[in-house]
Amino acid sequence: MDALLKSTKSNARGIPEAPFVEKVEDFIKDPNDFDLCFNKFQERLSKYKYMQESKLLTVKQLKQKIPEIENTLNMCHALKKQQERGRNLETNYQLNETLYTTAEIDTSQELKVGLWLGADVMLEYPIDEAISLLNEKLADGKKNLEVNQEDVEYLRENITTMEVNCARLYNWDVEKRQQLKLAQQKA
Repeated sequence: MDALLKSTKSNARGIPEAPFVEKVEDFIKDPNDFDLCFNKFQERLSKYKYMQESKLLTVKQLKQKIPEIENTLNMCHALKKQQERGRNLETNYQLNETLYTTAEIDTSQELKVGLWLGADVMLEYPIDEAISLLNEKLADGKKNLEVNQEDVEYLRENITTMEVNCARLYNWDVEKRQQLKLAQQKA
């Protein structure tokens, strides 16, 4: 039983593949082992569901983060373009929920931008470094999103397999108990 749950197959991130139990009889030799076996399958199913929730949260966070990075990158490109043209950039920005104002950004000097790095940390970068950093962050974010979405799908398939396994094991146990009950009634 343990050998079947300790599958050598896994995805690229090391998430083990769920085994598929075709014949429960080949798997559980002694009906007294049912509870132990069923609990191990339930435990693995719980682990898959926990991993899936974690991955779904990561996907949600990345789907929020990627557009923010793209918007920041677009703004940096607009600043760079205005600097190359030798013009200042006029823009509207939000002061609070209901108040907007305009600003003129001087692009004639060595242009620097402040980027939020998280955890209440902002660093100032020259515009070219900022664009390079944002391009890297955007590429990493898109790659991580793709990887996590693949993991969610992989986990979804394994959860289904484990649910089917648990149902097969449970049905097998019910059938064996009914057979035992019938045998006791005949005796």
